[in-house]
Amino acid sequence: MAVSDLERRVETLESIEAIKRLKHQYCAYCDAGYDPDGIASQFVEDGVWDGGDDFGCYEGREAIRAFFAGVSSQIVFAGHLVMNERIDVDGDTARGQWWIVMPATMMMEGVKTAIWLLGEYDDRYVRRDGAWMFERLNATIHFVKPHKDGWVEAEA
Repeated sequence: MAVSDLERRVETLESIEAIKRLKHQYCAYCDAGYDPDGIASQFVEDGVWDGGDDFGCYEGREAIRAFFAGVSSQIVFAGHLVMNERIDVDGDTARGQWWIVMPATMMMEGVKTAIWLLGEYDDRYVRRDGAWMFERLNATIHFVKPHKDGWVEAEA
């Protein structure tokens, strides 16, 4: 039986919403101390997390897990704010592009420092057994800059 235009459009919209939920859960795992198991579980077995020159490139679920197991000692607080998503679905594959604005507390020369990060994500997704997963996450960081008189000084 042929799929109607309406059914195809609804499936596309449902896929877009599922991809948004995947990305939002990724951000939640990051903001909860960079949960390495949670983050790694969102990637296909041979997935890639590529943070460029700033954070490195990790291929395979285990390499991704290992990276995130240690990153919370460098980034001790993060608030991933992703926005302006553009998601294109093509059957069981999709591409998503997002802006990220992130207030964070990073260890810089042994001192907690309030910073702002601005970057872009360019992600590739694949649907496996009905669930959307990351095939590749590319993060391009435009800047990481200290926030003078930031929130670190206000911590109790």
